Amino acid sequence: MSFQIKSFEAYQEAYKKSVEQPEEFWGEIADNFFWKRKWTNVLNWNFSEPNIKWFEGGKLNITENCLDRHIYLNGDKPAIIWEPNDPNEAHRILSYKQLLQKVEQFATVLKNNNIRKGDRVCIYLPMVPELVIAVLACARIGAIHSVVFGGFSAQSIADRINDAECKLVITADGGFRGKKVLELKTIVDDALMQCKSVEKVIVLTRSRTPISMLKGRDVWWEDEIKKVETQGNPACPAEEMDAEDVLFILYTSGSTGKPKGVVHTTAGYMVYTGYTFANTFQYQPGEVYFCTADIGWITGHSYIVYGPLSQGATSLMFEGIPTFPDAGRYWDIVDKYKVNILYTAPTAIRSLMAFGDEYIDNKDLSSLRVLGSVGEPINQEAWEWYHNKVGKGKCPIADTWWQTENGGHLITPIAGISPEIPGYAMLPLPGVQPALMDESGAEIQGNDVSGNLCIKFPWPGMLRTTWGDHERCKQTYFSTYENMYFTGDGCYRSPEGYYRITGRVDDVLNVSGHRIGTAEVENAINMHADVVESAIVGYPHPVKGQGIYAYVIANHHIDAEKTRQDILQTVQRIIGAIAKPDIIQFVQDLPKTRSGKIMRRILRKIAEGELNNLGDTSTLQDPTVVEAIIKGAEEFQSKS
Repeated sequence: MSFQIKSFEAYQEAYKKSVEQPEEFWGEIADNFFWKRKWTNVLNWNFSEPNIKWFEGGKLNITENCLDRHIYLNGDKPAIIWEPNDPNEAHRILSYKQLLQKVEQFATVLKNNNIRKGDRVCIYLPMVPELVIAVLACARIGAIHSVVFGGFSAQSIADRINDAECKLVITADGGFRGKKVLELKTIVDDALMQCKSVEKVIVLTRSRTPISMLKGRDVWWEDEIKKVETQGNPACPAEEMDAEDVLFILYTSGSTGKPKGVVHTTAGYMVYTGYTFANTFQYQPGEVYFCTADIGWITGHSYIVYGPLSQGATSLMFEGIPTFPDAGRYWDIVDKYKVNILYTAPTAIRSLMAFGDEYIDNKDLSSLRVLGSVGEPINQEAWEWYHNKVGKGKCPIADTWWQTENGGHLITPIAGISPEIPGYAMLPLPGVQPALMDESGAEIQGNDVSGNLCIKFPWPGMLRTTWGDHERCKQTYFSTYENMYFTGDGCYRSPEGYYRITGRVDDVLNVSGHRIGTAEVENAINMHADVVESAIVGYPHPVKGQGIYAYVIANHHIDAEKTRQDILQTVQRIIGAIAKPDIIQFVQDLPKTRSGKIMRRILRKIAEGELNNLGDTSTLQDPTVVEAIIKGAEEFQSKS
């Protein structure tokens, strides 16, 4: 990997060049990939429209970079190792040669089902190899994939299908997660009652859950593959894509109730995920790399599929959860496959810490060389446990900060090369130019300062738009500060110039490393017949990082406990289990300004127990509301 940084001095040189000569810098990185036709212009951009184009004029297909180019030297090398939910079920290993064959097969299946370049395909599958195959098959023929996490509800799927006008859905009869069986096809059937654009549904057999198959619409994955095999498995050449053609849409929660489809394009995303994967983790040929994320999230897209495969890595994917059949499952997997690099979330680390050391002390983790953390800043206690218990004090930790919109890591230690401090994302990667901004829109210079984190120059992996609504992209990311990409996060820069992310500054929560819009959850709660109004805030949660605290005004004469359970069911049905509130407190009223705006800042302080630091309440329409909520919170907590 000729662009891999090998020392801190090399990082400093690379960073300097990336700022002073960005086009030359990224052009040299992009030369390490396979192009059908080279670009004519490395970068063309403005943040006011916004309009960002990388490697203009370049022609390529990302699957040739992830598969075909590795076949001659590394065709028999494992590309994907799959570990099932049930440890007694056989695992699967797909070499690069086998993965390419299966991707070409399924790409032909997509063509046989009338999918062409530019069509949108919704993928709602469990964490099985067919999920990777489906994603790459879409990219092979230029179809745009929209992967939906297997824990989302029918309504969430319908919203995403309708927004992207997907022609085809790929799902499974069911999936396994711990002791649970997820009825994926049934959920899709419920969603499709609202979706007119879907012509076909391809169904993979996984759980053997009884399902209904609609004649003319629903077909079995296995039957479609057999048809291709009877045709003699014709090769499926990679579609020539323009550098800025859309690769995928991935929906993320916004501060309004409607999820927004973040759009990533082909060339810049490929170059950036490959570059960041190779550097952040310092991946070495032949190593086994295990990212515990779900491919339904950006981490899975970038660091299970595209980043590792573009670099010829062996990527391990796991269907299950870290605590099934017991809290030693991750460590069993590390031992079984001699994992060298482990990339997981603080939520998982905190959860496993809570089970005690008995599940880790007798496990052989000596193969581990690098640890990574993703999803939210890792707290000191979890960092120490991860470093000492999992890494045995010898593995560097890459505490990576980035977002769905970023495509890949932006601020992170480079494993074993740059300094580390628990809880700090540390330094920007080459090409990333952070700026801390104050409330008046001025950049805050110097160190030992805090502000809102912006990026002042484009990087190849950044989003280009939000699907079907470019104005929303502009308003969300590029209008708060002139000529800046606004991340929505607060940040502290230490006296040494190291960056520490301090949390969201907008109405988005970070629950178990997943972003959930407060408006989205409030809309779901408000659908309940007995709910008048609700307000959601985050509060510190020992495992999830942030928990969801709901203040709910309900009709009089309700049965509080029954209504609580009903609200949880409503949220699960509309969004999914991940968005269920941890605490629901019934209140008579909410603190509002005279203009009717809910003062979430006050509610957040109450949820956090910071009752001596509520700030100015003089602008409230009725300040006595706050006293009533505090009294109710104290009574509620004393009962729980």
